[in-house]
Amino acid sequence: MAPKLLCFLILSVLVAYYIYRPLPENVEEGWKVMIADSVLRSLGHLGSLSELLGLSNYMEVMSLYTDFESTPPTSDENITVTDTTFNKVPVRLYVPKKESNKLRRAVIYIHGGGWCMGSPATKAYDRLTRWTAERLNAIVVSVDYRLAPKHHFPVQFEDSYAVVKFFLQKEVLTEYGVDPNRICIAGDSAGGNLAAAVTQQLQDDAEVDIRPKIQALIYPALQPLDLDTPSYQDNGHMPFLSKSMVVKLWSEYFTSDKSLFNAMSSNSLKLTESSHLFPFLYWPALLPEKMKKTHTYSHSLQSRTSEFAKKYPGILDPRAAPLLVDDAKLSRLPQTYILTCMYDVLRDDGVIYAQRLRKAGVEVTHDQYDTFHGAMMFVVFPTDLSIGHTMTDRYLNWLNEKL
Repeated sequence: MAPKLLCFLILSVLVAYYIYRPLPENVEEGWKVMIADSVLRSLGHLGSLSELLGLSNYMEVMSLYTDFESTPPTSDENITVTDTTFNKVPVRLYVPKKESNKLRRAVIYIHGGGWCMGSPATKAYDRLTRWTAERLNAIVVSVDYRLAPKHHFPVQFEDSYAVVKFFLQKEVLTEYGVDPNRICIAGDSAGGNLAAAVTQQLQDDAEVDIRPKIQALIYPALQPLDLDTPSYQDNGHMPFLSKSMVVKLWSEYFTSDKSLFNAMSSNSLKLTESSHLFPFLYWPALLPEKMKKTHTYSHSLQSRTSEFAKKYPGILDPRAAPLLVDDAKLSRLPQTYILTCMYDVLRDDGVIYAQRLRKAGVEVTHDQYDTFHGAMMFVVFPTDLSIGHTMTDRYLNWLNEKL
């Protein structure tokens, strides 16, 4: 009996050691965060081993989590849910059953997952878009764009843009009873990137007569060139999204060539001061003092941006990096909601975008929460975080007020 008990105790200690990680003191429900993070880390270790042995791509293994969480289109007493296609791109459509004596609002939602994972069918996204349709009595279109590594940039952008452009046609809006003056484009993480890029592109599209009234960007990834901002330095090893994972996702978005991954890992794509794009990303001039802390900007003397831009021009393309547009273009964008998380490597991308939009004259609402990247999607058992519900309520209340 004693040896069995000893083995059990040793195993328990090892499991606890693996699960436990120090978290900031002001983070709530830390044990739920640690458990969820340990599951993602375990998948990451399995993905790395599988790729090393030549059995599978890292991202394919990571996708097992979202595949496991997939749900069929299920209607209820309030919402009719169907899977269909818009302009040959799969979408999940949410239509309220409640009668409306006027045209409805609409939200086009683009899911996150680093351009490599996720879908509208993932339980957390199905829950969010269902809540959106019910709370706002709105039509919700959730875009199921193609994923890397099978498909690289610009496929994800093109799929998202094709859906949005199709839906914004007058005859389509009429078919679904949508008010053309009350449409929102929204997305989180990589989906926030795509939502921002799509909204920018619409401003220059002469074929589009109807444009969104507002956009909502939830902890968006907005540039792949400077992965050494204060938020990357402070939060590189935080739960859910580490700096190394961001590098994997960004590089895989463009190519499976490991040389780009290595260049991003060493921050070799950082712009030099001679670049005309430099002011758009120069965080000492764009971040509030409280976020700079004691960090100093490390100037790049030998950037490899030009070298890699020749092979993978997407790294300098605003369709992949919405922060790389000038203020004149930003000034034409609609009212914007941006949500960022204090302990997120992507925090500064969202903060810088909010600062630049305001400077360009765009009305911006920026909320920041003391939590981690992805927390808003952890609203499903067993990682049902209260902060996720708080963030979701705030996002939906903003939509309800502004749309």
